[in-house]
Amino acid sequence: MQADVLVNGKQTDSISVSDRGLQYGDGVWETIAVREGKPQYLKTHLKRLILGCQALNISLPDLTVLNVEIKQLADTVKKHAVLKVIITRGLGGRGYRSNNSSFTTSTTATTRIISLHPWGDHIADYQKRGIDLQLCQTRLAYNPQLAGFKHLNRLEQVLASAELSDDKQEGLMRDFNDNIIEGTMSNVFVLSQDNNIKTPRLDDETGCGIKGIMRQIAIDWLIANNYKVSEEPLKLDDVLNAQGIFMTNSIIGLWAVKSFESKTYTLPDFVPQFNAFLDSDR
Repeated sequence: MQADVLVNGKQTDSISVSDRGLQYGDGVWETIAVREGKPQYLKTHLKRLILGCQALNISLPDLTVLNVEIKQLADTVKKHAVLKVIITRGLGGRGYRSNNSSFTTSTTATTRIISLHPWGDHIADYQKRGIDLQLCQTRLAYNPQLAGFKHLNRLEQVLASAELSDDKQEGLMRDFNDNIIEGTMSNVFVLSQDNNIKTPRLDDETGCGIKGIMRQIAIDWLIANNYKVSEEPLKLDDVLNAQGIFMTNSIIGLWAVKSFESKTYTLPDFVPQFNAFLDSDR
């Protein structure tokens, strides 16, 4: 049993085989950076977690209890760590339909899983020197009901990540209309030749992709620093013709891309400033 895993408040790394999170991926999750005992952007992460529960009609966990359990693990962190929060619909019988025939879960006890993980040494290294990006062939399906938040059905990302060669750190994913959507674990931005910054539009029309917490933080920071940022459909040619590419998520912060599809890119000059801002803001 691991001391850094809590399941419904108890120190254990096991759940029931009848849990719908295991059976069907019926749940939501968030990954949160922890720095010196403090979960970063916690309120924003919990807001998206709540939106995900509402989208799936899963009973909301008691946020007071959830915050206490998060603090219990985060308080043990001296430097950096990664904290993951999973909420599942809870126990259910065989079959897709919940035990509750109306599929309204007000009487169903959800499962709370909170776990703490090591902070990778590679994170800061790639922040400084950039990464090599690969185009993935696995496509993201259209489903507006499941877009925008982190539900537990992540097989598209699993398959795309399995495509990556050993010398590539991230993969770029498209939908079935050949729109660039995101990385396997990150959001993508391109710096065009006219120094404007573009990131894929993620809305009901797109119908896929995650609206990352760090994506919005990056947009706000760039605008505040006088960069022109737009959210619009992007194609592969937009990436290939860009002068720079960078990827964001809540753990990596910002990684600039140094190579993609045999083309090399200049790391945008604001990369160290943005990551320094994150260190100070956290």
